[in-house]
Amino acid sequence: MQERSSVTDLAERLRQELNRYSPGGKLPSSRALVDRFRVSPVTVSRALAQLAAEGLVVTRPGAGAYRAQARTIAAAAGDTSWQEVALSADGAADLVPRSVDASGVLVSLAAPAPGVVEFNGGYLHPALQPERAMSAALARAGRRPGAWGRPPTEGLPELREWFARNIGGAVTAAGVLITAGGQSALTTALRALAPPGAPVLVESPTYPGMLAIARSAGLRPVPVPVDPDGVKPALLADAFRATGARVFVCQPLFQNPTGAVLAPGRRGEVLRIAREAGAFVVEDDFVRRLVHEDAGPLPRPLAADDPDGVVVHVSSLTKATSPSFRVSALAARGPVLERLRAIQIVDTFFVPRPLQEAALELVGSPAWPRHLRTISAELKTRRDTMTTALRLDLPELALPHIPSGGYHLWLRLPDGTDETALTAAALRAGVAITPGRPYFSAEPPAGHLRLSFAAVAGAGEIAEGVRRLRTACDEVLPAKSARLRPP
Repeated sequence: MQERSSVTDLAERLRQELNRYSPGGKLPSSRALVDRFRVSPVTVSRALAQLAAEGLVVTRPGAGAYRAQARTIAAAAGDTSWQEVALSADGAADLVPRSVDASGVLVSLAAPAPGVVEFNGGYLHPALQPERAMSAALARAGRRPGAWGRPPTEGLPELREWFARNIGGAVTAAGVLITAGGQSALTTALRALAPPGAPVLVESPTYPGMLAIARSAGLRPVPVPVDPDGVKPALLADAFRATGARVFVCQPLFQNPTGAVLAPGRRGEVLRIAREAGAFVVEDDFVRRLVHEDAGPLPRPLAADDPDGVVVHVSSLTKATSPSFRVSALAARGPVLERLRAIQIVDTFFVPRPLQEAALELVGSPAWPRHLRTISAELKTRRDTMTTALRLDLPELALPHIPSGGYHLWLRLPDGTDETALTAAALRAGVAITPGRPYFSAEPPAGHLRLSFAAVAGAGEIAEGVRRLRTACDEVLPAKSARLRPP
């Protein structure tokens, strides 16, 4: 973190001084910059690389860095209005509009403004990411024989074997495909399993990114309600009968956003109901490695208890590492595996081999289990900190379920709350939150919001974020807040 901040600071100082040099003029040597700004040679090199990427300087190996020539004036923008007609001309024939709404996904991807507490993040804070272990793994991976060659299209055999062992049951490396992140794997799965216009059953509420995938593929998401024990089997069976759907997408472990875990008595029921409907279950096992310290033994993936190829399993390393460490796996049995493989090859060819080699180096190192133990303890502490702060400062926000895994809490707002107004008020107060509406594929039963405790710096920032959210609630719900707030 310190190095990254130094690079940014140095790049800004050099950017401000560029006017001292004429175009093509030589900048001070790297050694001179090291001495002057009292930074490391690596910091200087990265700062100059950043300016080069911006087109402000030109670096010449062995000669130094030079101010870039003045940029030519950009050509006038053309007229792209014709695209509106081209993109929608055949829309009348679509059973489901295929326009892509990425707003629900961007909420958790967009970086907040400086000073804003990030309760809407979907990834670990940099302080929780295994940056040193990942860097070392990537360095070792780059030195492996053949590391920069073309990998097998299905993925490296050793990495496929690792994922298969972690899934368990009868899953073998032969049934695993390495993919570029969970979002990519889900996209491949839905494209393989359902034709445009078909219904696809989804948990309600569910991950907005999955709803975006379904809609962009021309599928019709049909909601099936969940409770703290996961999806309700009776309603799942009703939905299959009513729609004729052949796909159900679920997150049986620490579901996003509710944090629910599919109860033992429902696991077999879900598989039986899907099998009788002639349907696939897409199991998004996205946060198995973000279990909290007090969780106890975890249930096996549904895929481990599926002998008939009903389950198409998705698992990933991304959530437990870094948003840029996009290595995941698709596991399936039977003819569907060949269709999944064909779609992945057409879309992406393969996951870059250096990244696969780095994944092998990381999960095989002693640092990996240490990292998992560290985040297990830290996530529990953060969850407890946020839960306590909410109960003390925001008792009007109902917290029906406290999960023992994952990175967020799901809260129900008082009846009549305007989610949009609360989200805007929270941002004005300096805290970014995620409204609940994008998690529902149909009309929601009530207002909700999701608060992440993984993307912030620590317990102090959680307490400050809840205090700011209190301010926003006082603005949007002053009467209710005054009645319910403890003395």
